[in-house]
Amino acid sequence: MRAMELIDIGCNLTHDSFDKDRDEVITAAHTAGVAQMIVTGASAQGSEHALQLAQENSGRLFATAGLHPHRASAYDDATDDLLRELVTHQPVVAVGESGLDYYRDFSPRDNQRTAFERQIQIAIDTGLPLFLHQRDAHEDFMALLGEYRDRLDNVVVHCFTGNQSELHEYLDMDCHIGITGWICDERRGTHMKDFIKDIPSDRLMIETDAPYLKPRNLRPKLKSHRNEPRLLPWILGTLAACRDEHPPELAKHTTQNARAFFRL
Repeated sequence: MRAMELIDIGCNLTHDSFDKDRDEVITAAHTAGVAQMIVTGASAQGSEHALQLAQENSGRLFATAGLHPHRASAYDDATDDLLRELVTHQPVVAVGESGLDYYRDFSPRDNQRTAFERQIQIAIDTGLPLFLHQRDAHEDFMALLGEYRDRLDNVVVHCFTGNQSELHEYLDMDCHIGITGWICDERRGTHMKDFIKDIPSDRLMIETDAPYLKPRNLRPKLKSHRNEPRLLPWILGTLAACRDEHPPELAKHTTQNARAFFRL
């Protein structure tokens, strides 16, 4: 076993920026100590592709199946049927990425709420964890989640970027928290450093959200704008510094949490 063994709980390896070197990206991540990765399903086609990748990389990759709120307008009965079929396959370990995004409003808010509720119901019916997205929609998000929380199993708020009050509301609702390279961004993530210690060690997981959110404090800087799972140790190091923790100890906790949460 490596000195530090990490799990990336959210990476978008189906993104077309990985089409030319996806196998190399996966190998590089493993070499960097990222033992397992969960490929995010954010659309119908993307969820199918995520499952395919997980099946091709058994034991190393897993998948989620869901529809991002940006695509909520496309959620219909056929989508629901597809997601319900996908989650019957063993490499699919969570429902999502689902939730609400009022920052972009790429789909009408009513559609977002409907798609969110339908995916919550899939999680209830299957007992699978929920992998959630929220941006600028905290009040509606909490109201919807609160209606169903006692019927759900594990829930993670992925890519947390909110304030201290929002964090504590998630924790009070027994949610896990996913931290990305946002914590490495001096323009947007510095506010989180004041309260990142508030996350209990047994509720914390880490992710890259690759190819998005490349750590801005990376040294040496990369020429590419693309984030990759192999950069997860850098995010871990930044998070450990913010929490005054030893990186190997933080790695142990986040990896244990991910394996327990997703039943890997």
